[in-house]
Amino acid sequence: MLKAIGIIGAGGWGIALAKLLADKGEQVTLWCHGAEGFRELQENRESRTYLAGVVLPSSIKFTRSIEAAVTNKSLIICVVPSHAARGVIASASSYVSSETTVLCGTKGLEEESLKTMGDVLAEIFGEPHKQRHAFLSGPTFASEVARGLPAAVTVAGRGEEIAREVQATMSTQNFRVYTSTDIVGVQMGGVIKNVIAIAAGISDGLHLGHNARAALITRGLAEMTRLAVRMGAEPMTLAGLPGLGDLVLTCAGDLSRNRKVGIKIAEGKSLQEISQETRMVAEGIRNTRSVYLLSRRLNAEMPIVEQMYKVIYEGKQPDEAVRDLMQRSLKPELR
Repeated sequence: MLKAIGIIGAGGWGIALAKLLADKGEQVTLWCHGAEGFRELQENRESRTYLAGVVLPSSIKFTRSIEAAVTNKSLIICVVPSHAARGVIASASSYVSSETTVLCGTKGLEEESLKTMGDVLAEIFGEPHKQRHAFLSGPTFASEVARGLPAAVTVAGRGEEIAREVQATMSTQNFRVYTSTDIVGVQMGGVIKNVIAIAAGISDGLHLGHNARAALITRGLAEMTRLAVRMGAEPMTLAGLPGLGDLVLTCAGDLSRNRKVGIKIAEGKSLQEISQETRMVAEGIRNTRSVYLLSRRLNAEMPIVEQMYKVIYEGKQPDEAVRDLMQRSLKPELR
């Protein structure tokens, strides 16, 4: 049975998911915020800004009306940047049926409140509807998903039934979806890995070698697990696709925007210069502040995140951050 699906956000990930679902035969409406991006999609069925060369099926409908995007849809997928999520979702909420499933693919925390997207959705839609909320995360570059290359992700629901429902809808021959009920772990892995990826980019930009990158990924996983578990996550979730899998991809993949930001920081470029060079959003810049403040609030030791905060927001030199990480007091690994 065909499903009517609304996708909120026409960046790279939103476009990739729209193509994946349309190729599967689903009825997809893609909401685009900007007039220029909307015109480009309407005229070319392609976004040269986000996914150049990926031509979208003729069945996909484009709209700038949030009402048209979400009304009478069985599934809504939110993939807008985290800093815009509350405003956009709130504007859509009055048009969303109580029977509609809301799948969040946004990786981030709300900047001022430090709340997860799950908490934001629960506040907007209310207690009764949150049982229909699910969260998608895992090691995926949008361009590869759009091209139909193999990938695996995890969808977490507040109950097994909603997770399996989304799993069935999203799964294709080359897009394998696993289920989970650990909504905190699945969300937080996708947030924290962005910060560690900036650190990995700095390491690569300073030519510190493969040993250093491997150490960053491993210790980054320890920090990710420490904070997520303090928030109520299951440790094993962070050893899976939403944690370790996404961390490895984002820290080592040449398509990683966050890793590229780290490389440019190591080259001495300012955040303003970096932002002017690309229109793509590197969530790790915002995530660094949010994760650092959350770690302080929850008293979770996160030395890599702390050093990235000092580099990005306090002007600390990258080589000084590396020195301070390497000269921390000696201790057992598993603590």
